[in-house]
Amino acid sequence: MSFCCGASMTGAIGTVKYKRTLIHNVPILYCPICQSFEVHEKVRDEYEILAEYAHADHAPEVYFTDYVDVDNLESLFDQCVEINGSTEEVLRAQIDHALDLLAVAKKLRDQKWQEDLLYRLKVLSGRLRREQSKSKNSNL
Repeated sequence: MSFCCGASMTGAIGTVKYKRTLIHNVPILYCPICQSFEVHEKVRDEYEILAEYAHADHAPEVYFTDYVDVDNLESLFDQCVEINGSTEEVLRAQIDHALDLLAVAKKLRDQKWQEDLLYRLKVLSGRLRREQSKSKNSNL
């Protein structure tokens, strides 16, 4: 499982911009709190090679899966938080995970970890409220 700013990163397939080239269908890890992402470590070398070649060829866009055979995409994300479902479901899963970790931090009496987790819960709860508000407004 990968972590960023204390949050569990979610696995996804996305588009990554390398200089002026868009590379589609890249396995990535995404942080729902700080919204940063990274190319999945199991395909990072292949991504970097493809990105350099595509940029050198002045290609405006390429598809990762046209050049790299990714065997069993599901296995890439085995150690990630579930990627299925709506944004609300992902946020709820992150909140549940943070609450579980908070219980462990309290048992260990790790004050710093508790503070980090409480901050994470505050951010995730705010994002969940915004997401619920958006979905409520779109249903009107």
